Amino acid sequence: MQRNIVRAIARFFFKVFTRLEVIGAENIPSQGACILAVNHLGRLDPPLVFALLDREDVTSLVADKYLRYPFYRWIVNAVNGIWINREEADINALRAARNFLKSGGVLGIAPEGTRSHTGALITAKTGVAYLAEKADVPIIPVAISGTEKAVTELSHLRRPELRIQFGKPMQLPPLERGDRTHALQRNTDEIMCQIAAMLPARYRGVYADHPRLKELLLRQESP
Repeated sequence: MQRNIVRAIARFFFKVFTRLEVIGAENIPSQGACILAVNHLGRLDPPLVFALLDREDVTSLVADKYLRYPFYRWIVNAVNGIWINREEADINALRAARNFLKSGGVLGIAPEGTRSHTGALITAKTGVAYLAEKADVPIIPVAISGTEKAVTELSHLRRPELRIQFGKPMQLPPLERGDRTHALQRNTDEIMCQIAAMLPARYRGVYADHPRLKELLLRQESP
């Protein structure tokens, strides 16, 4: 019941108070586990993603620093969010996330691990690639733009223009036993370059000059 209330409020909010463009929603499977790897620009990112998914088995990893805020804590608990300590390798949270995926759910994660304060992509951590390998699930890259200034625009009674694009599901190559560190970084870069390829140029940040991104952009330009 609480989950439905939160989703209804979120949908009403984005419909009435924003100008929202949604692309690729058909790439979200109607059933089966997957990870939504989302860039993180503003506080509206998690509720935006949640509002657009019709499935009941959807949750996300959330930094436990927000436990101190009662309203935010209520929302996260209402959608069965998984609290994680971003300051250390939170094995319990990762285990809970893996078990959730093994049960067939959809898990939203920000590979960057925190909100970007540059207004563009920052260096991602390898946790998403690690979790995808452990749970053996596909990843759907998700690119959001416009949320970095949305709260400010709303405070000035302006409807912010938001855009979200869901990419096609991708299965990362397995991690080689000989050099897992390199393989994790390779897979993490692949996730972030897939996200960057769906973003306007000004949002690509530290991945703007990555060779893999340039390859993906060339493919987009090809007839």
